[in-house]
Amino acid sequence: MRSAIVSALAVAAGALRLDEPVHDAAAIAAINAGGHGWTAGVNSRFEGYTLADASALMGTITSGPRKVKARANLSKYPGAPSFVTAAPTNFSVMDAFPACANVSGHIRDQSDCGSCWAMSSTEAFNDRMCITHGYNALLSVQDTASCCSPSHGCPGSNGCDGGMPEEAWQYFVDTGVVTGDDYDGVGKGTSCFPYQLPFCSHHEPGKYPACSQTEFNTPACPLDNGKGCSEASYGTAWAKDKHHAKTAYNFNSIAEIESDLQAYGSVTAAFTVYSDFLTYKSGIYKHTTGAALGGHAVKIVGWGNEGGREYWLVANSWNSGWGDNGFFKIAKGVNECGIEDDVCAGRV
Repeated sequence: MRSAIVSALAVAAGALRLDEPVHDAAAIAAINAGGHGWTAGVNSRFEGYTLADASALMGTITSGPRKVKARANLSKYPGAPSFVTAAPTNFSVMDAFPACANVSGHIRDQSDCGSCWAMSSTEAFNDRMCITHGYNALLSVQDTASCCSPSHGCPGSNGCDGGMPEEAWQYFVDTGVVTGDDYDGVGKGTSCFPYQLPFCSHHEPGKYPACSQTEFNTPACPLDNGKGCSEASYGTAWAKDKHHAKTAYNFNSIAEIESDLQAYGSVTAAFTVYSDFLTYKSGIYKHTTGAALGGHAVKIVGWGNEGGREYWLVANSWNSGWGDNGFFKIAKGVNECGIEDDVCAGRV
């Protein structure tokens, strides 16, 4: 399904061939020679990948009637808390809330699955749980990806086949999410439902397990099989392990995003990914070349200013082998790639 969507984008753009490699030496050199304010290069996360391979990770629905309905279902922004000061020039949740930096600065890996909508939402909720309640265990992206589905109250979300952060945040309010380590926690019994998909390789056998169609499929929600936590030795029952948000809402302005970030922590944002973004290494990203690959969701953790250029500081879910150790900066105040139009969060 995802390949068909990307193929349609390619036809519309008239400039994208899905069999082209992510890393094109000439394109990277042209970006770096153009003085665009950011540096491109080879990211180990996408070594050997074609654009078709990478497009599987763009699993966020950014338009259409289901998106409109999901946004409308969220609460109106409740307003900035009275204890928030004027926005500083630079801010990050890792610096502002150092006791939670191990959570807010943690970079995950969605594997070859379009679960970015679940990753970014669960991560932001996780940060807010730590900042508000001092809870610094990892929450389960797999719960959100597998169980926030049409059969469990999320009519527009389907795991690796894509979904919407708005539905994920409403899921945290209505249903809650259990604990869940990364894939390396499978079998350890230290969380309820760790991420079930390993990082894999398309063209580098031996470095990582080979990717297969199975790994693109969404792992089943344990509730669909009449089960609880996937880790049998984990000591807390599924229902008892749920953590809830109190509210879920969209933002209408940069000022609202900044105020909420200062007070409560990270927020979830969605934007359009273009093929040049896959080669980002450092600097403040602005779309420079290439066609759209699809919608992607990420976690905004702060903002800053470099040489008069404002940016958002963002955590991605493509592991620390991509970008600036898993993070990137993107131009702020100009709605770059639509990132300021599609932001949501909630209070815990």
